[in-house]
Amino acid sequence: MSSGTDSRRNDVLRAIVSDFIALHEPVGSKMLVDRHNLGVSSATIRNDMAALEAEGYITQQHASSGRIPTAKGYRRFVDGIEQVKPLSAPERRAILEFLEHGVDLEDVLRRSVQLLAQLTHQVAIVQMPDLRRGRVKHCEVVKLTPHRVLLVLITDTGRVEQRNVDLKEALADEDVMRLRDIVNAAMVGRNLDDACARIASVAQDAQSRLLPEELRNPTVAISAVLIDTLLERPNDRLLLAGTPNLVRAAELTPVLEALEEQVVVLKLLSSVRNPEVQVSIGEENEDEELRKASVVSAGYGNSHAILGGLGVVGPTHLDYPGTISSVTAVAYYISKILSGE
Repeated sequence: MSSGTDSRRNDVLRAIVSDFIALHEPVGSKMLVDRHNLGVSSATIRNDMAALEAEGYITQQHASSGRIPTAKGYRRFVDGIEQVKPLSAPERRAILEFLEHGVDLEDVLRRSVQLLAQLTHQVAIVQMPDLRRGRVKHCEVVKLTPHRVLLVLITDTGRVEQRNVDLKEALADEDVMRLRDIVNAAMVGRNLDDACARIASVAQDAQSRLLPEELRNPTVAISAVLIDTLLERPNDRLLLAGTPNLVRAAELTPVLEALEEQVVVLKLLSSVRNPEVQVSIGEENEDEELRKASVVSAGYGNSHAILGGLGVVGPTHLDYPGTISSVTAVAYYISKILSGE
């Protein structure tokens, strides 16, 4: 087959996929002639369609019907997208403004899935970041009563953890800042594992009487709570929006069930380790529940690491160029916000 023929058949396949995504109905040769300037006769297009069907890129549901893309056809279409159309400047401003109004990390991510669901008309999902992937930004020590303090642990992932600590002895006001300095000197700028090791070392210093007497007991008590907090199992929650968009498709009922159980989707998003968009189509999905769906996903994070994944789940005939563009933009702006840019 000549390169010209191969190129034309690629054009025919792209046209079939594009029309099926837009119209949700089988595509025939006459439709292609009417809707696309392919520069060849209807008979030539029929020959090309027959060749594409023989190669497994399209299929015919009924003898008299047009063709629809297969998962192999969608994959070739997606792999052939050389450059995704960027969002317009007003669209980018609207996304950033909407996300920047989030009051905290969870609010930003909640806004993100709502926005993705609206942009793509599919189900949008985002994984709450793993606390253990971040670094300690600050630990505030607030005296509530002479025998109780509040710890506020803040990480560069935007997570905020609050814990109360009960003290055996009354804590003087002038010692609160000294405790805060000890704790922050040990943990700030370190990843969670290193911070845990350093605060454990501080507790040992207190028990070994290397700290002033009035700080020993409160330091041990605070260190124990911080170690428990740093060692906690990550909060693997998913935020979802747009689930009604899947209800109309009966074949996607297993997908809805998987979304409700979260385990399958968490496994998928946890494998996202870079900001580049990944597309998995139909049988390419490892878990059976997603075999009739497509997933477009990307990682988001800060300057240190990818903190979590976000994406869109929909039927295999979803709008790939538009969905890829939307997922790329939202992941990018979440990362900008987390990085403080």
